[in-house]
Amino acid sequence: MKNTSPLIGWMKTVRNLNKNRKKSFWKSRFGISLIISLGIAALLLGFEHRVHIFAGNGFLVFLLLGCVVMHLFMHGGHGRHGGGDKS
Repeated sequence: MKNTSPLIGWMKTVRNLNKNRKKSFWKSRFGISLIISLGIAALLLGFEHRVHIFAGNGFLVFLLLGCVVMHLFMHGGHGRHGGGDKS
């Protein structure tokens, strides 16, 4: 007698879907190496320039916040990027 429970059929379907799914770039060997390398570079850059970062460069903070605020006002929030003329 053959055991054909719905649970076993479902598990085989899920297993086949996982085999056919393409691996994400960020989970590939190169993607993980890139993330680690960029993290190390960011740490070294921050370490070398910590004097400039913590020296009270408040102007840089206001400049970056200004970019975010301008982005929100120019686009009216997300979802309307590059929509073109809809009339």
